[in-house]
Amino acid sequence: MTAYSTGAVPVRGGELTFGQWGETGPLVLAVHGITANHLAFAPLGDLLGGDFRVVAPDLRGRGRSRDLPEPYGMASHAADMAALIEAVGGPAQVVVGHSMGGWVATALASARPDVVGRLVLVDGGAPLPLPPDLGADPTDDDIAAAVTATVGPAYERLRQTFPTREAYRDLFRAHPALRDWTPEIEAYVDYDLVGESPELHSACRIEAALGDARDLYAVTPSPSPTAVPSVFLQAERGMLDEPEGMYAVGYPERQLPGTPVEVVRGVNHYTIVMGPTGAEAVAQRVRTGRGTD
Repeated sequence: MTAYSTGAVPVRGGELTFGQWGETGPLVLAVHGITANHLAFAPLGDLLGGDFRVVAPDLRGRGRSRDLPEPYGMASHAADMAALIEAVGGPAQVVVGHSMGGWVATALASARPDVVGRLVLVDGGAPLPLPPDLGADPTDDDIAAAVTATVGPAYERLRQTFPTREAYRDLFRAHPALRDWTPEIEAYVDYDLVGESPELHSACRIEAALGDARDLYAVTPSPSPTAVPSVFLQAERGMLDEPEGMYAVGYPERQLPGTPVEVVRGVNHYTIVMGPTGAEAVAQRVRTGRGTD
């Protein structure tokens, strides 16, 4: 079993919590999605921890970093990631960004290319299209509706409370994308639960998810990930394990010109990092490189 530990580093307003797999080797920074936490990368950490140091933060407003103050947004997260890399002895040879973590990774590469070797963008980082009925200047309510439509139950659970830990696990067990339940997924779910029974709730603050959401859509300028070598791994299946992925075929190529796109078969938006097949595909790209020069 790969050595795993946790720590914290100073950032604006407090301390940022992170998990680490492995103790020596090149640094890999792994950045999670909009309502997730660092344990989403436990399968990747176990695969790579013998040869790399895999460091994965709880982003501002999530996990054990949930009490870090606003503002949120990709620029704030990028600044936190740069501080983390420097504190743990960077630069990072590879930055892996899953889902919203892909946007954080591109923002970090744009702002601080000196601390980033290359990017592995995992089903995230290409600006999402807003629903066509929204205007050019969508409101926060519009963005919230778009987030709900995109991430579905992952967003709705932030408004809910749960009487027991098992009730929270049951919510995730019922998620169509997580049918292949594993001990790693259960540990991820348990870590996300905070508060006291009967009003347990997700560690992800809803205002953090909303504060970050605008940066995920094509309503603000998006930094180019080609500031450093990059590759985009696209999940074949979607957020709810539907046959269509979160991104339409060909869409990432149009949004991220010059970045190679590879479709990972047999995985959905979650299992591309949380399942064994997806984690191995990501690990292979960390190991072998590939990306734009």
